[in-house]
Amino acid sequence: MTKNAGDGGRYVNSAHPKNIKSERKDRSAVFFGRRNFGFMARRKKLSKVKVMMLGGLNEIGKNLAVIEYENDIIMVDCGLGFPDEDMLGVDLVIPDTTYLEKNSDKIRGLFLTHGHEDHIGAIPYVLRKLDIPIYGTRLTLGIIENKLMEHQLSFNPRLNCVEAGQTVTAGCMSVEFIRVNHSIADACCLAIKTPVGTIIHTGDFKLDLTPIEGEMMNLTRLGQLGNEGVLLLMCESTNAERPGYTPSEKKVGQSLDNIFLRNTDKRIVIATFSSNVHRVQQIINTSAQYGRRVAITGRSMLNIVGAATRLGYMSAPDGVLIDINDIKKYPPEQITLITTGSQGEPMSALYRMAFCSHDKVQLGSNDLVVISASAIPGNEKMVDKIINELLKNGADVFKDDLVEVHVSGHACQEELKLMMALTKPKYFMPIHGEFKHLVQNKKNAIYMGIPETNIFISDLGKVLEIGTDGARFNGTVPAGIVLVDGYGVGDIGNIVLRDRRHLSQDGLLVVVASIDFSYGTLVSGPDIVSRGFVYVRESEALMEKAREIAKDAINDCFDSNVFERTEIKAAVKNSLSKFIFSRTGRKPMILPIVMDV
Repeated sequence: MTKNAGDGGRYVNSAHPKNIKSERKDRSAVFFGRRNFGFMARRKKLSKVKVMMLGGLNEIGKNLAVIEYENDIIMVDCGLGFPDEDMLGVDLVIPDTTYLEKNSDKIRGLFLTHGHEDHIGAIPYVLRKLDIPIYGTRLTLGIIENKLMEHQLSFNPRLNCVEAGQTVTAGCMSVEFIRVNHSIADACCLAIKTPVGTIIHTGDFKLDLTPIEGEMMNLTRLGQLGNEGVLLLMCESTNAERPGYTPSEKKVGQSLDNIFLRNTDKRIVIATFSSNVHRVQQIINTSAQYGRRVAITGRSMLNIVGAATRLGYMSAPDGVLIDINDIKKYPPEQITLITTGSQGEPMSALYRMAFCSHDKVQLGSNDLVVISASAIPGNEKMVDKIINELLKNGADVFKDDLVEVHVSGHACQEELKLMMALTKPKYFMPIHGEFKHLVQNKKNAIYMGIPETNIFISDLGKVLEIGTDGARFNGTVPAGIVLVDGYGVGDIGNIVLRDRRHLSQDGLLVVVASIDFSYGTLVSGPDIVSRGFVYVRESEALMEKAREIAKDAINDCFDSNVFERTEIKAAVKNSLSKFIFSRTGRKPMILPIVMDV
């Protein structure tokens, strides 16, 4: 035996080359076997959980989070948003669920934090394409049931009722519902246990030490999870810019008592969020205390109050609640109206009252209108519009910046810091807010000692991957908005919105001409119809010249042996566009119609 230096000092039998070759082959097998084993172990070790937001980032509303691990996906909330000013005619905005539709076989459930529209409003539309189980607390599901009655689905939705403290298994993950306080009853945050670690999704929350009903937020359980180890905290950011703590809902009750005490000679109309069951309950209690009858108006208010009463979350003394049709049976100063429209929504009950189109209520100098809500960012102009109309009608108006008739349901800075202190997350993702809110919540997290490198401000569709080797953004999935217009979902896109903006800004010209294509002659017309461009009777010279331009364009096509309908239309459109712009500086939409006779 000799020592082979080139073989790392291993002794081999140099007299038998076959043995040397065989031994090298064996060593090679051992080497590659170990490498394969190590690769497989490393591959298993490096499996990652993916976290994506399809709504609720850089915006208020439309909340939808997606958490994925290998072959299992869970969704958290599925809300709607309100259209921007340039989305003409659009009723609602919902998240783009293309990615979820392509991976529908992986979805183990939709888990709901609470029953506000920005968290559940898109569910009826999404269920048209996804038949998935839904998990939520009693009031949340009660509100959804009412909504689903208005939509005709081809199947019975799978609604599963859970309570705070319960855990639901979802594939390789599990979801625990944890009680929090918010401006609606039965709100929860979620502790999602994945093979990589625990993710806490706060939903919307605040710390209310004196809630109207129910118990305080379960700080003990959040602390336990923090001690066990939290991988990622997905924390709401709506009030991240506000210092201190959010006041208790009971503070509104004190303000309401003062308002009722000092306005015994007026009918009181209170507009608030229909989903704020605790606020509505306080209004009913105070009205009963001062001997008033309460009437409710507004479809969503009627639906939610009906569901909350049926499920035991609201109650009223006998005889206090009356039908809106019966308000004239009582003196006005003995009536309280609870209504929708606190955000200035067109066609809401308060809007119709302000513009004198409500069939049951006409407002005047003997009415006091209380707007018990703060304006959602972007709605300020609509709220001011209603207030101006109410004042023109002679009504008095109280709002939150005048009297304390509203408190937020969202955590301010100190409550956000408390959530971070309890859960002690390794990684942090601010959610639910505009970009300025996300940035401020990042600053809150840095203040609490979370390393900046472990904080991820994401964007819609951006994929955050978290594994044992760290966390990083890796790729994107389809994300965006789907527009709802009437019964149409997704059939309104950028081109349609562009046309609507065009029509709203410069109007429309319709050019109608009858042509005999067999002879290449203009039989009649062209006639021009104007809508939203100029008043024809005062612009006859302009319109007559436009007809001549259109006629010349058609004849020029015939002279050039152009008989294609599309080319004739294009020629008319181009000639008229140049002429109209040169004379008016406007660019109306021009729609040529060529008929064959």
